[in-house]
Amino acid sequence: MNSMDIVSADWSARHKELGSIIRKPDFFPKAVEMVLSLHEELHTSKVGNSENENNIDALFKDLKQNEYAVMSSPKAETIAWAVWHLARIEDITMNLLVNNGPQVFNAAWQDRMQISLIDTGNAMTDTEIIEFSKQINPPELLNYRDAVGIKSRDIVRHLTADDMKRKISPDGVKRILNEGGVTEQADSIWLLDFWGKKDAAGIILMPLTRHQTLHLNDCHKWKAFIRRM
Repeated sequence: MNSMDIVSADWSARHKELGSIIRKPDFFPKAVEMVLSLHEELHTSKVGNSENENNIDALFKDLKQNEYAVMSSPKAETIAWAVWHLARIEDITMNLLVNNGPQVFNAAWQDRMQISLIDTGNAMTDTEIIEFSKQINPPELLNYRDAVGIKSRDIVRHLTADDMKRKISPDGVKRILNEGGVTEQADSIWLLDFWGKKDAAGIILMPLTRHQTLHLNDCHKWKAFIRRM
């Protein structure tokens, strides 16, 4: 881990170990334990039901509203966009694909966050990202991500060893498009093919865990940049 990373130095090594055992029935209890441990480190302490502040708490607790909407470079996004993107993808993939149930996201959450967007944001332009980031209610965005994380952990705890090798259902993939999780734009709809080729273990490895480290490290880096401006 370099100084600009927020994820612990040994996280990747543990994730690699998880990948080697997650589909092996004899290692299933250990795999579940590892998933929950790795996932806990990528969310606030509320999600892991811990009394101790963690790195993700520290990342968000003192962010000012305007800092959520700063784009530090033409190649960057904003912290608001990254948090939304992570939460929506975790919600969609874990609930619609792994659990075959309803999303956490609904009209009430949309109203609380004060947004019109419902998809993952993959195809947004820089201008759209900035406008979205100025519009959203950051505390409710964090609350939504917490709710998603808590639900994901419940889903993982109820999986069986056989579930890990269960292929993603085409009906679940169709639901993502039908429920607005992705758009028909090229930069968005490719996700359906990407997720549709996985099994439940594949979704847990990416995006539930690995995907989050990339964007959280970005948020940590962007926060440091914003504070130096």
